[in-house]
Amino acid sequence: MFVHVNPSSGLPLYLQIESQVKQAIAAGGLKPGDVLPSVRKMAADLGINPNTVARTYQNLERDGVIRTVPGGGTFVADGQPGLLKTEKIKRLRPHARQVAVEGAQMRLSRAEILSLVEEEVDRLGGKP
Repeated sequence: MFVHVNPSSGLPLYLQIESQVKQAIAAGGLKPGDVLPSVRKMAADLGINPNTVARTYQNLERDGVIRTVPGGGTFVADGQPGLLKTEKIKRLRPHARQVAVEGAQMRLSRAEILSLVEEEVDRLGGKP
């Protein structure tokens, strides 16, 4: 199982799962057409409520990241999510803010924070 949740992290479980699925796709660990575990299987593996996984899958499907075939399973979508650029930025902004706040709390310089983000983008292959 590629997904792990931390109930004490302060981040809702469904957001942890969404983030990890998106990261696995961006990093190439999940490819278009790959099958995801069923809602019940993932919930059992993670020891969480199936409604949490169902919410995650609904959000990912709404975003165009996955597709569900009734009675056939859940798969990584073939195309890129069809969100407008403004919507993508809106969704990414809270994560950018969190990185900036945590970096500032650790007394890292602006250049050090930006360098860390750039390294992670490069690690993903510089995909736009």
